[in-house]
Amino acid sequence: MTDKLTVALLFGGRSSEHSISCATAGGILAAIDRSKYDVIPVGITRDGAFVLEDDDAAKFALNADSLPEVVDNGTRVRWPESATERELTVIDPGGAGRLLGAVDIVFPILHGPYGEDGTIQGMLELTGLPYVGSGVLASALGMDKHFTKTVFRQASIPVAPWRTITADDWADAPGTAYAAVAALGFPAFVKPARAGSSVGVSKVARAEELADAMATALAEDNKVLIEAGVVGREIEIAVLQGRPGEPARASVAGEVVLTGRDFYDFAAKYLDAPGIDLVCPAELEGDEFAEMQRLAILAFEAIGAAGLARVDFFLTADGWVINEINTMPGFTPISMFPTCWLASGYSYPELIDELIEVAVAHAAHGS
Repeated sequence: MTDKLTVALLFGGRSSEHSISCATAGGILAAIDRSKYDVIPVGITRDGAFVLEDDDAAKFALNADSLPEVVDNGTRVRWPESATERELTVIDPGGAGRLLGAVDIVFPILHGPYGEDGTIQGMLELTGLPYVGSGVLASALGMDKHFTKTVFRQASIPVAPWRTITADDWADAPGTAYAAVAALGFPAFVKPARAGSSVGVSKVARAEELADAMATALAEDNKVLIEAGVVGREIEIAVLQGRPGEPARASVAGEVVLTGRDFYDFAAKYLDAPGIDLVCPAELEGDEFAEMQRLAILAFEAIGAAGLARVDFFLTADGWVINEINTMPGFTPISMFPTCWLASGYSYPELIDELIEVAVAHAAHGS
């Protein structure tokens, strides 16, 4: 039997999606195959400190009354000092240092800015540590909805019409935003350009609601998208990268069915709020499903993604429209990404295993 691999599970972070990252960590800690992997749980506090966390899945359970978080426990995890080393070190609160072991792969299950946007990926590239998921460019592109749409449009992938408004635009010429929303039509969606999990997103039904929606979005980012509302079924699909020389593949699709809510918001995604049903697999005609899979893989390749992604669509009367791509989607056991793969034949532990094995294979291949 081969030696076990050591996985540094990296979670938490400085973004507003901190708790969702922690919940994802809880799911992975509970499910990862301990006969194959040793796990070093590295938490990032809301202030950005790297701490050695407890290997305790229950500590990070998602609870609406008490969202999980990484609290500063006084430890500090130190990354390798050069790209020729793999050792992680921890400095205990008293100042004593000790080795945690050589890391084979980092699993950065971080959502939002300072984690999913290429920043952590850049740090890992500098240290020479291989990791699960997309690299610097694809992570940055996938995080910024304006540039994602720009790249998709160039690749002839259908996207909803939009207008990007910066904080300076809003302060200096708010009429630009009002003109944009009038041109796009109502209802429209106002969302931060670089946030996820529907944080900071508002549905605007009339011009009088725009100011509050802009304030909500600008609290998360200094760049905001005003996006035309799209009439259609909201359907998502998961993509996995193949091993070197193999194509990416797409799962079955999952549908978000609104039963009493304006849109699929944070509370519905993670806190089991009412008004949303998730149906997986979604009912689609054969040609509809084939085209969705084709577009999802095309989107994955268009931004140069790696590892995994979830691609969110609207199925309209005129066909598919991509809403966004998530390069590190929610990965709690009830999230859409693992749910789609569960319906496609992977168990949750098998999916974790596949992501690690693919990342290790590409690292060994130099790709």
